[in-house]
Amino acid sequence: MSVLYNIISNKKLKTALVEKSEDRLTISFYKYFTLHDPFSFRDALYLELKKLRVFGRIYIAKEGINAQLSVPCILYKKMKAMIYTFHSSFSNLEMNIALDNNRQSFWVLRVKVREKILADGITETSFNANDVGVYIDANTTNNFQNHVRTVFVDMRNDYEYAIGHFHKALAVPGNTFRYQLLKIVETLREYKNYNIVLYCTGGIRCEKASAWIRHHGYKNVYQVKGGIINYVHQARTKGLPIYFIGKNFVFDQRMYEVVSKDVIGRCYQCGKLHDNYINCCNDRCHKLFIQCDLCAEKFHSFCSIACMRI
Repeated sequence: MSVLYNIISNKKLKTALVEKSEDRLTISFYKYFTLHDPFSFRDALYLELKKLRVFGRIYIAKEGINAQLSVPCILYKKMKAMIYTFHSSFSNLEMNIALDNNRQSFWVLRVKVREKILADGITETSFNANDVGVYIDANTTNNFQNHVRTVFVDMRNDYEYAIGHFHKALAVPGNTFRYQLLKIVETLREYKNYNIVLYCTGGIRCEKASAWIRHHGYKNVYQVKGGIINYVHQARTKGLPIYFIGKNFVFDQRMYEVVSKDVIGRCYQCGKLHDNYINCCNDRCHKLFIQCDLCAEKFHSFCSIACMRI
């Protein structure tokens, strides 16, 4: 009987991958669709991906799938063909290839069934998740950048916004998507008659967020199709100006993708311009924060004096 989960330590997996030195692509995709038996779906998908030496993190729920994967370059086309035929809802699925494929993103495959693929906290029965904002490409996104009565809204967490965002973008307060949805209607109140352009890393958060603010009466709602990743790919391919500055935060071993050379983050301890995140060395804390080289030496990679002394 096949084992349907990983049983090897992360340390051994990392060592094996480094020794193998295999070129890989990091890709992401999501799809909202109705899934009646997510557990059987999960097991079948795990087995197919394991055959193709795919690593990554996948969340599956009755509302759909959210996936970030690391795929051997030589097996990418085969993996795409498998995904497109795995379920009838996947035939028109769009995949985002990462902006940075020079570093390893994942070392293991984890596929989990959850209540939702994106925790939103929405309980209103009248909410229509399919009533989403209009998708816009890179060219239209740039045109909106120069429009006076348009506001760009970042649907990512505070720490993602801190190291990179669209020019003049508004940050919705919060370190969870659920909390941001509680705040977004109030945050945008003065912009109700503006064009509202939502964006996130790959698009999944903007699906729910755009439908949510439309549910609250906002009319001119748009979302950057495929998120920051697709926008940058399109802009680079077409030779368009790129209005995203800094780094694109990602939730894998790479932690970021460089979009521009602008450094807009600041050291948590001294306030110096810096944009590299680390986790506090105190395992009881493990806080994610920006620390410059001087403060790393001074605080020995801890986030505070208190954590150093514990």
